[in-house]
Amino acid sequence: MAKIALEGMRFYAHHGHYKEEKLCGGEYEVDVYLDVRIDKAAVQDKLEFTLNYETIYLICRTAMKQRAKLIETVAERIALGLKNQFGFIREMNIRVRKLNPPLGGPVRAAVVEVDGQFSKKCARCGKPMLCYGDKSCWCMDVPAFDGTLEFLKSEFGNDCLCKECIVFYTGAEIK
Repeated sequence: MAKIALEGMRFYAHHGHYKEEKLCGGEYEVDVYLDVRIDKAAVQDKLEFTLNYETIYLICRTAMKQRAKLIETVAERIALGLKNQFGFIREMNIRVRKLNPPLGGPVRAAVVEVDGQFSKKCARCGKPMLCYGDKSCWCMDVPAFDGTLEFLKSEFGNDCLCKECIVFYTGAEIK
């Protein structure tokens, strides 16, 4: 495991609830911390087996350009963009700081931090796996007959199954 981070990305954006914030804009700072396995990338010395810093930056920049009333929304957009781009993030921490927020007095920053942990164990076999709990996960779209889906829900509730266990129950081929 390794932590890959980009710290202190600076952006000028027009986020805010109040009219003045939307018109004038302000300075923002974003930090991204991602836990991933890097052994294959390190051994083969190839970028495609790790996280590309430029891609991380572009995801943050895109989220910052899209206006929002809340920095909570911006932080979640960044997290969602990273999850959708990279399917092997085990944990993430995204921190968005609104520098010098207009609060009527000196405040260095308003900060929102979002975390995500995606390492899970299969509810059936206990095998370690990654699950984002959204449409990117094969657990969310099990191709099976209604009876099979009902059985899986009664047996495992909302817990995720690994790809092999889903194939075992459904016989479906999952990419």
